[in-house]
Amino acid sequence: MDEWISLNEVSFVRSRRTILDGIDWNISPGDNWVVLGANGSGKTTLLRLLAGYLWPTQGRITVLGERFGQTDLRELRMKIGWVGSFLEAQIPSGQAPLDLIVSGKFASIGIFQTPAEDDYRKARELAKRLGCERIIDLPYGVLSQGEKQRLLIARAMIHRPQLLILDEPCAGLDLVSREQLLRTLQALGEAPDAPCMVLVTHHLQEIMPAFTHVFLLKDGRRLASGTKEEILRSELLSETFGIAVEVVAENGRYWTKVSFTG
Repeated sequence: MDEWISLNEVSFVRSRRTILDGIDWNISPGDNWVVLGANGSGKTTLLRLLAGYLWPTQGRITVLGERFGQTDLRELRMKIGWVGSFLEAQIPSGQAPLDLIVSGKFASIGIFQTPAEDDYRKARELAKRLGCERIIDLPYGVLSQGEKQRLLIARAMIHRPQLLILDEPCAGLDLVSREQLLRTLQALGEAPDAPCMVLVTHHLQEIMPAFTHVFLLKDGRRLASGTKEEILRSELLSETFGIAVEVVAENGRYWTKVSFTG
């Protein structure tokens, strides 16, 4: 589909500060993207624009074939799953996990409509699929960070989104929890009904084989974009992060070695 997901000359300015400047980006069905950049480069702002939570200062955005300004963004967000701190911070500590998963159907925090029994059946199935079945009777606030993230993925997946946005889902996870979550993302990417995934991360080792393309952001501008093989190169990553970086590929995963001089 032409212009399935695209940003054309998109800029975003807030309080006279240019956060994103002239962004061009096209995503084709079947591609899974990683967004890389240093702190403050505009990664989360870019995702919030993509999900319709922010409006561009200038430029044109099309998501899932729907042009911003010509579609109901509330309806569009029903086709998009979101996992990240922007959402997590809004969840009450006493939230029941099954209700949290079901709320994803309505793209809301909390349930303000009456779910069908089938919604809860699907929530239980997703909890089992994502390894959450043992925690569904516990309040959200007592769960580990890894458990919370898997619940948020279940919430994002219950309405079978066409686009799944993952804003640093591994932040705060220990080594074991991170690898468990990354295996979950890999399994999602391999599933026949897989959504298009867009992942923001600072760490190359979190880029699983299911991810096909990389978008590099530097100071709010697109530095480079393309396939992993084209973009995950030492010289480009060094320019992105402003430090000498050596990229190492091994068994379908990528790793970095950082050199400090002076």
